[in-house]
Amino acid sequence: MPRPPARALVAPALSAAALLSVSACALAGQEQAPPPPVNAPASAAQSPAAAPTLTEAQARAALVTEADLGEPWVPTRGFATWREAMLKATAEPAECGDLLDALYAEEFFGADATTRASVGLDDDWGGAQLRYQVVAHRPDALDRAIERLGDFSRRCGSFTATAPGGPMSVEVRAVGLPKLGDARQALRIVLSAVSEYGDGPRLTLDVAAVRVGDDAIAVTNGSLGEVPSEATLTAVELGTTRLDEVRKRGRAEV
Repeated sequence: MPRPPARALVAPALSAAALLSVSACALAGQEQAPPPPVNAPASAAQSPAAAPTLTEAQARAALVTEADLGEPWVPTRGFATWREAMLKATAEPAECGDLLDALYAEEFFGADATTRASVGLDDDWGGAQLRYQVVAHRPDALDRAIERLGDFSRRCGSFTATAPGGPMSVEVRAVGLPKLGDARQALRIVLSAVSEYGDGPRLTLDVAAVRVGDDAIAVTNGSLGEVPSEATLTAVELGTTRLDEVRKRGRAEV
């Protein structure tokens, strides 16, 4: 059965024969040449924001669901095994390992950021797994984190890493996003296990982050097979719109 039509990220399609499997470990419920990054710099006169104003209920209202993405997306059944096998790795140069650490921990905005809500979704047909988070922090801190995400594509375009399963080659590329929110960045990351016969697993990840005021969304969509980039873009576009609407309603109710 064909997928419903949707727009795709500006990135080449990559695929592998291996299928995604998931572990029995359950996900926590609530917490959550390419173009250069398009970021809106924080104003120099901007003062630090106050404590996060979104309630947990408001943050949950900004989440995307399997109904938003359509068939074949379903609530996740657990963490993908590639998370431990390929993202828990060290890298050369060491600074590029920070990207792998952020992917493994699902922390793109720093330890001081607050995850207000999150959701995990699985592609029942192709084996991809998507993670969506709503995060709160100061706007200047969010902008720095988004800019740093873009820096990885320039400073760590190609590097080597070592995972529990052995060595890997890693490719990082910036990809385009529509003009969303106040600052934005997206990457495509490909981790290929080094194999004598060239048949090692290859993990492809779409990563996107968008700031909306003093809140942000983060989306990761990964698979050992084909990554449906249209689902990534749908989650980013719909999530940004939904977060903006939730924030406006929250201000109107104050």
